[in-house]
Amino acid sequence: MSTSNGHDPSHSEHVEVAPVHEEETGGLNKTVATVAVVAVGAALFETALLPGLALGVAAVAAPKYLPRLGAALNPLFKSTVRGTYKFAQKSREMFAEAKEQVHDTLAEVKAEAEAAKDAAERPAA
Repeated sequence: MSTSNGHDPSHSEHVEVAPVHEEETGGLNKTVATVAVVAVGAALFETALLPGLALGVAAVAAPKYLPRLGAALNPLFKSTVRGTYKFAQKSREMFAEAKEQVHDTLAEVKAEAEAAKDAAERPAA
């Protein structure tokens, strides 16, 4: 029996996809529950174990979720690098202008000091 879109309802891809998704979610829920129970147990006996537990969970979860996290953070990373580069360029320009102003001011001070020295060395008429 065929439906109007040409697919056989007894053979659908949706039936295969749904259990996989539920299995992943169930596995994640079981993992979260296990970690929570272990964390409560560790907190009861020794709170110093909690950072190590958190690092262990992160190390176990990293291979599974890191590619997704990397793909999600890539635009953020690019914009951060772009912003940092622009900030560095503006900072260089700003420091170059400040350096130029300091050199100009020093030149003026030296010129005034030279003029004052010359005026003091000239005999009074």
